Amino acid sequence: MDFNDLLRLGAEMIQNNSDDATTNLDPEAISGALSNLLGNEEGSIDLSSLVQRFAGNGLGDLVQSWLGEGENAPVDPDTVESVLGSEKISAFAEELGIDFDSAKQALSDAIPAVVDQATPAGSDMLSGLLEQVGGVEGALGMLGKMFGRG
Repeated sequence: MDFNDLLRLGAEMIQNNSDDATTNLDPEAISGALSNLLGNEEGSIDLSSLVQRFAGNGLGDLVQSWLGEGENAPVDPDTVESVLGSEKISAFAEELGIDFDSAKQALSDAIPAVVDQATPAGSDMLSGLLEQVGGVEGALGMLGKMFGRG
């Protein structure tokens, strides 16, 4: 999946969530807001930074479920706020014309799916993320240290 496909997936997740505030939003507007929030200057998702922020906040198991195969663990909206910061979520909410709580919920719905689809097994992006931490063993070691198992 390319960056635009990922943004469309995120927009679809947000549009189809249970919050009435996001149901009728324009998918292009959602994609643009997600791009502003999650994108980097190269025109792609700053996945490495996003993953590191979640993992650095003691959420390694959560991130591992998104990167690995199988079910994606859900992320709580308040956790999204603590990881991304109120300022970024406020800007996302303002851009879409929704309230702060709806923005947090929207992002908690979209982020796991976007990270999962950006890192399918065997993908260059997943390989790159694993390389940053020394491969699978390095990733497991990092996670083990974060959870006191290493």
